[in-house]
Amino acid sequence: MLNKNEIFETIQMIDNQNLDVRTITMAISLFDCITSSREETAAKVYDKIYSRAKNLVKTGDDIAAEYGVPIVNKRVSVTPVSLIGAASGGYMEIAKAMDKVAEDIGIDFIGGYGALVHKSATPGELEFLETIPDALASTKKVCSSVNVGSTKSGINMDAVRILGEKIKRLAYLTRDRDSIGCTKFVAFCNAVEDNPFMAGAFNGAGEGDAVINVGVSGPGVVQYAVSKAKGESIDTIAEIIKKTAFKITRVGQLVAKEASRRLNAEFGIVDLSLAPTPKIGDSVAHILEEMGLSSVGAHGTTACLAILNDAVKKGGLMASSSVGGLSGAFSPVSEDIGMINAARKGSLSVEKLEAMTCVCSVGLDMIAIPGDTPASTISAIIADECAIGMVNNKTTAVRVIPVYGKGVGEEVSFGGLLGNAPVMPVRSESAETFIARGGRIPAPLHSNKN
Repeated sequence: MLNKNEIFETIQMIDNQNLDVRTITMAISLFDCITSSREETAAKVYDKIYSRAKNLVKTGDDIAAEYGVPIVNKRVSVTPVSLIGAASGGYMEIAKAMDKVAEDIGIDFIGGYGALVHKSATPGELEFLETIPDALASTKKVCSSVNVGSTKSGINMDAVRILGEKIKRLAYLTRDRDSIGCTKFVAFCNAVEDNPFMAGAFNGAGEGDAVINVGVSGPGVVQYAVSKAKGESIDTIAEIIKKTAFKITRVGQLVAKEASRRLNAEFGIVDLSLAPTPKIGDSVAHILEEMGLSSVGAHGTTACLAILNDAVKKGGLMASSSVGGLSGAFSPVSEDIGMINAARKGSLSVEKLEAMTCVCSVGLDMIAIPGDTPASTISAIIADECAIGMVNNKTTAVRVIPVYGKGVGEEVSFGGLLGNAPVMPVRSESAETFIARGGRIPAPLHSNKN
């Protein structure tokens, strides 16, 4: 049973330390929408999403009002569209139906315009990959992800090459808005089926018909807890973070179960990821600095992030038996005020961010790079990050924005939770010959566990 002190502590977390539920995401299966007609499939997709999620926003608002817990986003994710549109080829029609229903029910984003091509790709999936730039550029709320690698299958380098080209095309198509279309696309290795966060959310083939997945967020809460432990040892800091993550997760568990009940959907998972915002007091980078770094990016950053990520997972797993998604510490540059400032002053580089992804739960996220970056370099960045995920048996991802017409040091602004950031330099040396080889990077030896 909660005591008074715990109740007051939670209220303080919400009022003063930016504790919130970052998203309630309803994951919806679209397998029963498959037909041989483009128009009929798109119509079924609209109807299915509308019927299941029409009350999602109201339910989220009602729970937030009743429990006093801010719920920032209400989202939907669906079965990868490359599977749903394969019979008809109507991928663009489905994208438009997704965007329209997202607008009609009032959600923030809808994810699942994606494909799973980690070993190979069918002709239909190759056709789908070609549609990604136009689909994301012509819609407001549709998000896309493509899984190009896994520990069990290796990395599909043909798909990696294609994605570098499509990201460049998407940047050009949305050039009048700082290439914002690229913020809605992510390339994965070891993508998970129950991720509630965009742009990578989709409803996996092993999931139910309608499932509620919740993402909690409390970087400010963790920073405050660590700030009170001046002079304490590292293991004491880890214990403090673990206990704090437990409290944060319990809030997410409460909201997830209540939303599932009211929406007549399965309760899926609580994602523990400490998702930051550009707001002061809501930064993962500032947690690392509170641990003793003069700036994120300093030597020791990777070690601090490993401590944080491990403690968050341990605390969350004690608080809920339904932990899933990505569950760790996000480090998106443009969405974290501490990361933004570190990138501006040059203490944070793409290479350092890549090293950090070896121990955190995501990857290279929301990084603005020069608009003239070659497609082969973007593909090589994806390949590097997928290699980390494949060898370490973890989820890694790449969401980079080659900002058309802008160079290193210039600023970009995406607005809202997407934030703003300086354009960061990438290596000028070429990987074009390597990317042009194509084929597949074999799975690592330790993947053979059967």
